[in-house]
Amino acid sequence: MPVQITIIGLGQIGASMGLALAAHKDSILRVGHDKKIEVEREALQKGVVDKAAHHLPSAVADARLAVLAIPVSQIRETLEVIAPDMKDGTIILDTSPVKAQVAKWVKEILPNCYYVGLAIALNPELLHEFSFGLESARADLFTNGVCLVGADYGTPEEAATLAVDFARLLGAQPILADIFEADGLVTTTHLLPQIVSAALLNATVDQPGWLEARKVASRPYATITSGLSYHDELDSLRASAFQNRAGVVHALDVMIAALRGFRDDLDKEDDDGVAARLEAALAGRQRWLGERLAADWNPITKTEAANLPSFFDRLFGSAIMKKESKK
Repeated sequence: MPVQITIIGLGQIGASMGLALAAHKDSILRVGHDKKIEVEREALQKGVVDKAAHHLPSAVADARLAVLAIPVSQIRETLEVIAPDMKDGTIILDTSPVKAQVAKWVKEILPNCYYVGLAIALNPELLHEFSFGLESARADLFTNGVCLVGADYGTPEEAATLAVDFARLLGAQPILADIFEADGLVTTTHLLPQIVSAALLNATVDQPGWLEARKVASRPYATITSGLSYHDELDSLRASAFQNRAGVVHALDVMIAALRGFRDDLDKEDDDGVAARLEAALAGRQRWLGERLAADWNPITKTEAANLPSFFDRLFGSAIMKKESKK
């Protein structure tokens, strides 16, 4: 009998997970839920899921694995809705940029379930694509990407291992991380660019000279400010920033120091200083982009194929999954 994996949220990330798992339809029952019923219907038509369940408690009642691919601002409420119907021992995964806070919510609301956070860096071939939503879902969205797998202290090894196997099924290279480490890394690479994007917009739009400047704002401006569009909603960006406030403040301090370095060199007419900063930045970007495209972070991990039998052995045979009673 196929094992049920429920995906809550059928935007680009959740729908792409469904498509990536389609190769294993004989072993996995993909159940999808979205707050918009028309999205569920489209996902079903496109083969993203095998079954759509608009009634959220019903969507998770038989799930062995529940994936929350939704904005962080919706996670706590969602956990409260599904709590009465979740089986003991169910593993909850999420894709939000804040892991430590979500782990606390799961412990509080679903103490008999297990939480493992996923922070996914997408297929490097798609870094410059800017489409979102169900229509932009694709089965190879995670191929050659990296997935940080963050488990809180005390999480059973079987739960973390299952999340690692799940990441491999998606085509990503899993890397185990402490949830606080994962939050720090995501703050620097996901939240900071969006906040910097917002700051640039605040510093330019409707400021003196904008009426003329807007006419010549082109690719550099569009590229930098596009960072603000990566969040599903502004409430989630705000919530993520506050829930990892210390990390975001530190990242902003480092960013401000870097900007001040440029500012001071320009003020002192230090041509060599400005040149060195620009050259270091360009070299750093080229090195990073080459590494991301190569996707060769860990040759051992890269050569290991997803072992589907072990995935289901763990899912069905592990001691953490044997409690079947409803809470």
